[in-house]
Amino acid sequence: MTQYNNKEVTTQLLDFISESPSCFHATVALAKRLDDAGFVRLTEDAAWNLEAGKGYYVIRNLSSIIAFRTPACGSFKGFNISAAHSDFPCFKIKEIGELARAEYTGLNTESYGGAILSSWLDRPLSVAGRLICRTENGIQIKLVNIDRDLLLIPNVAPHMNREINKGFQYNVAVDMVPLFGGGKPEGKFTKMVAETAGVKEEDILGADLFVYNRMPGTVWGAENEFFSCRAIDNLQCAYTSLRGFLAATPTENCAVYCNFDNEEVGSSTKQGAGSTFLFDTLRRITVNESEEQFRMHLASSFLLSCDNAHAVHPNHPEFTDKKNCVVLNGGVVMKFNASQRYTTDGVSEAFVKYLCRENDIPLQFFANRSDIGGGSTLGGIASTRVSINSADVGLAQLAMHSSYETAGTADSAAMAKLNEAFFSSGLIANGAENYRFGGKE
Repeated sequence: MTQYNNKEVTTQLLDFISESPSCFHATVALAKRLDDAGFVRLTEDAAWNLEAGKGYYVIRNLSSIIAFRTPACGSFKGFNISAAHSDFPCFKIKEIGELARAEYTGLNTESYGGAILSSWLDRPLSVAGRLICRTENGIQIKLVNIDRDLLLIPNVAPHMNREINKGFQYNVAVDMVPLFGGGKPEGKFTKMVAETAGVKEEDILGADLFVYNRMPGTVWGAENEFFSCRAIDNLQCAYTSLRGFLAATPTENCAVYCNFDNEEVGSSTKQGAGSTFLFDTLRRITVNESEEQFRMHLASSFLLSCDNAHAVHPNHPEFTDKKNCVVLNGGVVMKFNASQRYTTDGVSEAFVKYLCRENDIPLQFFANRSDIGGGSTLGGIASTRVSINSADVGLAQLAMHSSYETAGTADSAAMAKLNEAFFSSGLIANGAENYRFGGKE
């Protein structure tokens, strides 16, 4: 097992988040790390000629990525799969993006996911995403990041809004308009985006642009035990699960790492966990095998759904279950829900516990307070497309869906260790009907 240094893992996580102002940038950052590890990129529109014992990855929509390592022996029993997501609540810029008035120019946006709106006020913001452009070589995608403090959403002073501290309800179309410039700089935003990307305005045919928080990540606390930055949900799991995947010792199982887009808006896109992306990839890995053999592989597979969890709030512990609650720096969180918003059941619980106990990985348990409904995540959605045993795990954090979230500096290493142990174990939780892990009585 790799010896992970908490400070080093936190520093490298913050570097990864800094590289990832949008889901597209995050996908490229993940692909770079796979390239550095010797993985070979495949494309969905070409034949795959896979070699035993080698690593590959495939990207869909430039916002979702699946990597896998084929066993050296060529044949295998099942898939060990870990999945996270890289999108986060923010604001997407509309096609006609400027809102010009005599005094100011704002940007015309709509909310993406369930953001804590107030957390976006009075802080430096900018824009990142992708452009689809006409070039001499045909239509191409270009990433863009206006890497400077460009926007701000100003609060209304309490002298003007006496209700501001009385549970004020923000209107996305009115209160959350980012301020871009003064006067009437009509057309300046598109020009700025084009110049940043190094293209002509008239060559931009399409765009997916998002507002992101510019505040850099920081480590803080009496013992430097906390860190804060944007998009901890879920770039923390996206990065740490990849760390574990790359560090793992290959086994006779096929190791699969997934990072999906659009979890924050339901996953029902061609690149989301609710799409055919995972199924398509697994089937192409086994293209030379019969349908029955493929189904046998699925029956001997396991999915770790890695998405963060709510820590006990220091000022509002009443929002969490009195016993099934988790804390920052308490290790990996296993999540439970009777309504199956999380996929963990008794069998998958036992499998994760086994891995954690065998590898000295701290583990804690989360369930929502019984009268407070929680959100769902990608495990259950992916399992409707690829029906395999699954457990929902994550890391504890505060202020989930804020533009600036908080987590513990000791936890990232725990998630990396769990994924490394999972991918190195060669074990499969075969299900209640078999009463064994990986064929071992």
